[in-house]
Amino acid sequence: MAKRVAVVLAGCGVFDGSEIHEASAVLVHLSREGAQAEVYAPNMPQMHVVDHVKGQPTPEQRNVLVESARIARGNIKDLAELDVKGLDALIIPGGFGVAKNLSTWATQGKNCSISKEVEGVLRAFHAAHKPIGLCCISPVLAAKIFPGCEVTVGHDTECEQWPYAKTAEAMKELGCRHVNSQVTEVHVDARNRLVTTSAFMCNAPIHHIHDGIGKMVREVLRLA
Repeated sequence: MAKRVAVVLAGCGVFDGSEIHEASAVLVHLSREGAQAEVYAPNMPQMHVVDHVKGQPTPEQRNVLVESARIARGNIKDLAELDVKGLDALIIPGGFGVAKNLSTWATQGKNCSISKEVEGVLRAFHAAHKPIGLCCISPVLAAKIFPGCEVTVGHDTECEQWPYAKTAEAMKELGCRHVNSQVTEVHVDARNRLVTTSAFMCNAPIHHIHDGIGKMVREVLRLA
């Protein structure tokens, strides 16, 4: 039987939701590997809405579930309906929505809180020893919830290629082990069954992002 994988989205668009290329890559690679993706998102207001041309917030208000449905082509469920018992794995793509809607990392960093629904889902998969795939900024969720876990967001030294490397330092301060990696690589924390890859934490060609996410998906399915 095809493995069933929950994909949790955080809106639609890199600056206020899920990073669309990352979400699409996850869905493409799951399809290629013969897995069944089931897409979820929390039914809640976005922290704010960003004009992706100007890069500035607007007065609009949007809903995370409604916006995520754009990526899922309407085939999406409220995160409150997720039942870990019927699923084999969990994947959360990145994008600022993870740090703004699924958590408060964008404004509070390591002192952030995580949405109760999102934390509940992560803890349920972890307790069931089912694999969790995280890319880009989403490994911060694991760093906050699972002390001592091993993750990667790429590199821990900031430069032109790695503009968000300070994230790694904040994660280390939470007690997790950060493993430096290239954008096409993944890190597997076998004890916690976590698979992470840097994706757009790196300034890299989009096909390298796609390839790294493909490795993450394959490792998640191998562990499932």
